[in-house]
Amino acid sequence: MSGDGKRKTTDSPHSSTDLSEGKEKLRLKQEVGLISGVSLIAGTMIGSGIFMSPEWVLHRMGNPASSLLIWAACGLLATFGALSYAELGTIIKESGGEYIYILRIFGSFPAFLFAYTSVILVRPAGLAAVCLSFAEYAVAPFYPGCSSPQVVVKCTAAACILLLTIINCLNVRLATSIMNIFTAAKLLALLVIVVGGLVLLAKGQTQSFQNAFQNTTSGIGAVGMAFYQGLWSYDGWNNLNYVTEELKKPEVTLPRAVMIAIPLVTCLYLLVNVSYLAAMTPSELLSSRAVAVTWGDKVLGSWAWLISLSVALSTFGSSNGTFFSGGRVCYIAAREGHMPDILSMAHVRCLTPSPALLFTSAMSLIMIMSGSFTSIVNFFRYVYVVFLFASPLLLVFGIVLEVPIIIPIIVLMAAVYLVVAPIIDQPQTEILYIVLFIFSGIILYFPLVHFKHHPRFLQTVTLHLQLLLEVAPTTKDAN
Repeated sequence: MSGDGKRKTTDSPHSSTDLSEGKEKLRLKQEVGLISGVSLIAGTMIGSGIFMSPEWVLHRMGNPASSLLIWAACGLLATFGALSYAELGTIIKESGGEYIYILRIFGSFPAFLFAYTSVILVRPAGLAAVCLSFAEYAVAPFYPGCSSPQVVVKCTAAACILLLTIINCLNVRLATSIMNIFTAAKLLALLVIVVGGLVLLAKGQTQSFQNAFQNTTSGIGAVGMAFYQGLWSYDGWNNLNYVTEELKKPEVTLPRAVMIAIPLVTCLYLLVNVSYLAAMTPSELLSSRAVAVTWGDKVLGSWAWLISLSVALSTFGSSNGTFFSGGRVCYIAAREGHMPDILSMAHVRCLTPSPALLFTSAMSLIMIMSGSFTSIVNFFRYVYVVFLFASPLLLVFGIVLEVPIIIPIIVLMAAVYLVVAPIIDQPQTEILYIVLFIFSGIILYFPLVHFKHHPRFLQTVTLHLQLLLEVAPTTKDAN
């Protein structure tokens, strides 16, 4: 592996991956079309957030009208960010999202720090959080009237991760088909909530919208935290950039999928929040532990169980999208020489990056067994804060691209505000720990990547793992 981060795994002199020399090189198939692309973005974005976060946004903002403005602003910010990323994705037609853009624009060292933190912490933490959320809803019907035992919740979440690992390792088309099915199911569930809200409004239940701007919060820290709660529900807007090499006609599919998926999700989120407020007063909404379930009890009556089922299906579909894209970061980083060679290989028959997916699965399982949903979400949020520094720097390059100059400027200003405001308002020591962890990657970067000092036993380990997992090195897909 070279210091400039442009090493190709198949040409690595220290790798035991030349078994396929002289034969046709493996590469991942281009099997993600427009429908699957929209499903990957929308299906990952629509997880548990819209069913659980509305009360927190309302709590931070103080009234319904300003909370709706936050939801709309979050959607607009996600759209602007995705447009800039789509432009980058049509120029740098490589998978890996932020990692590959940092590598090509800023060089090997910052790209390694991003990959090091993303592969070991950020992506596994996000997957663990979503799977724990799925488990909470999936086991709740078996424990009516009381909290579900944590051991049952964790085992269910672990089973979810193992199932996703099998699905994604077997076949890309199978994984995308499941994404399409679950995305359609969750869109249907949200439409049920929207229609129910419209019916309530038609009946005159508009008391929540009277004096809707009263007691609006004005503190910059509180507004920043409200943005964080809202953006948690929009997380996943950049997921398609992680699989650019697997897109059919990426220069067309990527921007079209973005412009379909994110406005669709934004409109649904706004209408769903209006429906919640039509069915509940702000005080009722704030006291609810699961807003969607409370809405179902009030509006659907004996059919309220459909909402719990919908949330479980929604979170499972979201976890599938998170896993699908998250494993690609590990795979691409390994292919560029920033992770062990074995993680850059694909299964010789299934043509999936199974070693990278298995590694992501293992890290997520460790997090599930060692932490709770709340601690994992908070940890994930703190890591996300730090990497908001990296994203605006990338988006500034949108100024020299074809997107309007105002778009990257708005995203840059918003990202800086989101980073600075909560730190000023409520300083957290966890952020210091995250920064220290990120820069601990320096200890690994210089000996392993820059100076290329690799323990000899790694070659033997790589060879045995390659034979055990039936994997071989891959090459980039030349778009």
